[in-house]
Amino acid sequence: MSAGRTSEDRMFKTRLISGIVLVIVMGALLTVGGDFLWGALIVISLIGMFELYRVVKMEQTLLGVAGYLAAAWYALWLRLTCSEVTPVFAIGVLVAMLTIYVFTFPRFHANQVMTAYFGVFYVAVMLFYLYRIRLLDEGYLIWLVFLASWGCDTCAYCTGMLFGRHKLAPVLSPKKSVEGALGGIAGAALLGFVFGRACQDVLVGIFPDPAAACAGICAVSSVISQVGDLAASAIKRNHEVKDYGNLIPGHGGILDRFDSVIFVAPVIFYAISWWAL
Repeated sequence: MSAGRTSEDRMFKTRLISGIVLVIVMGALLTVGGDFLWGALIVISLIGMFELYRVVKMEQTLLGVAGYLAAAWYALWLRLTCSEVTPVFAIGVLVAMLTIYVFTFPRFHANQVMTAYFGVFYVAVMLFYLYRIRLLDEGYLIWLVFLASWGCDTCAYCTGMLFGRHKLAPVLSPKKSVEGALGGIAGAALLGFVFGRACQDVLVGIFPDPAAACAGICAVSSVISQVGDLAASAIKRNHEVKDYGNLIPGHGGILDRFDSVIFVAPVIFYAISWWAL
């Protein structure tokens, strides 16, 4: 066996083991919910923001600290009110960051200010939709996020490996194929259908036809999931970074693993809200 092949096998095993551990940990947090999930999301959000800010070299600066404090403030506000982001919060964070930018000029570049502001919403606000979904029921609906993101990733990977011929985004992500993307959508829809059927007695009070609703939500969300994955890759490519971090062996950093979840969580939340009307 060649050294290259041995290295690939070792990486696959590392990725598989850490993936299983991550699923178990997230499964426990999602099942328990409440303050445990809320606290974990604060940690995950802050680490994700740190990784993003590190890309533009401002992770340990006053501007970065302002972003972390804004995320923590939003988490506390959500915990106390369970309400949407208010214009006052959005404008307040922007004014605070621009104030730092002005009075420390020329310490920061405008791109860093925009990334700092962007990071609060892209990572923290969007990721905390997991907490908001968990509040909707007894912990069933939250699994739709991971069926539509991680489930889609797995199905897309397997389909692409077996049938991939046409490149989806050749410049941005050469290994992704159109066939893999379609397989991810179909796989997510199937997982959603099975989930809806298995939990029909519980979800029938929310959806008239749980299997169809869950399949439809997962199918639509899986498209957004793949956009989220590619968006995170685009940011890395713009800054010539391979991974956002190495916290999760074989997967990279928090943003490398939660890039699709970040996009899917808000979509699932509003899809459920709309479908359940």
